[in-house]
Amino acid sequence: MYLYTDFDKQFVRQRAAQFRDQLERNLAGKLADDDFRPLRLQNGWYVQRHAPMLRVAVPYGEMSSKQIRQLARIAREFDRGYAHFTTRQNVQYNWIPLSQAANVMDLLAEVNMHGIQTSGNCIRNITADAMVGVAEDDVIDARPYCEVLRQWSTLHPEFAFLPRKFKIAVNGAKEDRAATAWHDIGLHLLKNEAGEVGFRVLVGGGMGRTPITATEINAFVPWQQILVYIEAIVRVYNRYGRRDNMYKARIKILVKAEGQKFFDQVNAEFQNILERDADGAAHLIPQAEFDRVSAGFAYPPSVQAHVAAGNGLPADASDADKAQFAKWLQRNVSGHKVQGYKCVQLSVKRVGQAPGDVTDVQMDAIADIADRFSCGELRVTHDQNALLPFVREEELFAVWQAAKAATLASANIGLLSDMIACPGGDFCALANARSIPIANELIERYQDLDELYDIGEIDLHISGCINSCGHHHSGHIGILGVDKDGTEWYQVTLGGSDGSHHAPTPVAGKVIGPSFAADEVSDVIEAVIDTYRAQRAANEKFIDTVQRVGLDPFKSAANAVRRTTAKDSAKAA
Repeated sequence: MYLYTDFDKQFVRQRAAQFRDQLERNLAGKLADDDFRPLRLQNGWYVQRHAPMLRVAVPYGEMSSKQIRQLARIAREFDRGYAHFTTRQNVQYNWIPLSQAANVMDLLAEVNMHGIQTSGNCIRNITADAMVGVAEDDVIDARPYCEVLRQWSTLHPEFAFLPRKFKIAVNGAKEDRAATAWHDIGLHLLKNEAGEVGFRVLVGGGMGRTPITATEINAFVPWQQILVYIEAIVRVYNRYGRRDNMYKARIKILVKAEGQKFFDQVNAEFQNILERDADGAAHLIPQAEFDRVSAGFAYPPSVQAHVAAGNGLPADASDADKAQFAKWLQRNVSGHKVQGYKCVQLSVKRVGQAPGDVTDVQMDAIADIADRFSCGELRVTHDQNALLPFVREEELFAVWQAAKAATLASANIGLLSDMIACPGGDFCALANARSIPIANELIERYQDLDELYDIGEIDLHISGCINSCGHHHSGHIGILGVDKDGTEWYQVTLGGSDGSHHAPTPVAGKVIGPSFAADEVSDVIEAVIDTYRAQRAANEKFIDTVQRVGLDPFKSAANAVRRTTAKDSAKAA
């Protein structure tokens, strides 16, 4: 993984010291709250419903065991013993007192971490496939390009105050596991017929009130010019994006409104910048700089192709262990670019624990497992789990045992209980409804692994409000919290996709009727699942059945739940 230079380290530490000065002046009454607000937001500090919330940047999801141990320490000493993995591969805390914020930033800086640009109307954390650089279908390692993008965009003076927040995702594999079509800019690494590396560029994607998937604006931009092309896109957006209405300020609205006119202006701006290159105006990526960054992403020296000696399952393993381990291999283990290695996902989804929440004990355990079995490296996934990128095949059983002891071995990756959820109304001041109770009820209802395996792969996503931090639009099943006269209600959508192999065409789900009361949601989801099981063809996945038979059977089943609930309420009265 990329190692910070002396300059990088000094930069992060100076930023932490600057924040300490700002905080101390604010607490002393020398810096007004209104003046302090943009300064704390630029460092990832929000004020939420009950307490401050800190968002820590984890660029393209990659971190070291040393870093996650520090995150565990912060959770233990400053929060309530846990943190939260987000869908954008960041880490959040929900209960740190603002008076302790500077001490936390100093601890983060010790391990080269920070909250810079995890908030505000700027270019946010650059995200990627959690298996970037190691996936079996990886074509080009996207991490060096992500890192160059991160360094270029950090505190970029021209793009510090955009009309709205701006998100970029990069994919270098055959399958798009980075949900690029749902981002302001989506980048796909590829090679042209001449073997040259470049990017297919998508623009104008996003969720929220108006879900729109991105459109291709350029089929091939040479990698050396990608910063220039992104600069052209963001510059046109900065110039013409709406600032009078925050709900219409995202680039997706501008792209939808202007269409080809927007594309033409971007391409004209791109050419103008290139033509001024003689004056040093174009941010072309020098080969030497790219090579320097790339060197940080060389595989650890111990990672060398070899013929694996099995998966480590001992001959005297119990039948129960063999059965559980086999399920875990099927769901949580995937292929690797290097012969003899596998990628392993550690699931943090379990009864009584909100999706994405991870305790300090679990984080310490993840660090220990990463040190023992994955060269001290791990990734935070888009699905709010942790991934080990360098596991030798012959050590898989030992990894499973260690994960099981740390409550991280649920063999449910990609199944119904491996759902995505935002913190919702329990924490977020923007939320209309709570996400966590709905998620916990569903996780508890669908605990039987045999049942989950029979149901098969389903992406279930829950958001507490229309801002869609839980990515409900892209869920095969989406649940959206809405407010009705101060009461929590929930819309259910079906047929959404993030563009991964489950359903390679990214699309927003469609609402199946009016919203449901909180105590109806689990029954509605069960009715939807039962309808799928009755309607599916042999070996057909949920999303395929929905696309084949349409929404009507599912609408009928969901509405039947509402009618049954209404009758029960009438009888009780």
